[in-house]
Amino acid sequence: MAGQSIKGFGPVAKSLHWLAALLVGWQMLKFGDRIDDGEHWVGQTLVSWHISIGTLMLVLAVFWILHAFAVRKERPPYDASNALYVKAGHRLIFAALVLLPLTGILRMVGAGYPIEAFGIELYPAGDEIDWAASIGSVHSPLAWVFAALIVGHATMALFHHFVLKDDTLSRMTRLRARD
Repeated sequence: MAGQSIKGFGPVAKSLHWLAALLVGWQMLKFGDRIDDGEHWVGQTLVSWHISIGTLMLVLAVFWILHAFAVRKERPPYDASNALYVKAGHRLIFAALVLLPLTGILRMVGAGYPIEAFGIELYPAGDEIDWAASIGSVHSPLAWVFAALIVGHATMALFHHFVLKDDTLSRMTRLRARD
């Protein structure tokens, strides 16, 4: 792929990463609903987009996974000493990026609510569906696990940058991939 190199990530990978970071950050504002039952500016303005942003995240995640698969042989190499942990961590993040929207959809459908994203009805309201509600009930606990994964991911990126002083973080932040 154009721009992808063995020493850095290409513009598509970087754009997907930082767009996902922005959208995931927005989605994490949902945790604020636990403060005063969401009766505050953030809860009433930004959090109201949770389903729409989640739907967008599902589409983005699928595209990102397809892109990562397409350029898998051109990715920067992992350090052999921790490659297993790095791969596992990234795979868990990708799994959560897909499972969170899917369990959110199942939670809504299971409770009989419609699914509406950006003002477009994707699924009409209907009867409650017990199996969907049951699977959807893991949405909130999974969000907490995902938050821990994100904190771990960011912490390790900063650890690499400030403690190990390697180029792990800079491969995802430079404007152009190094050749």
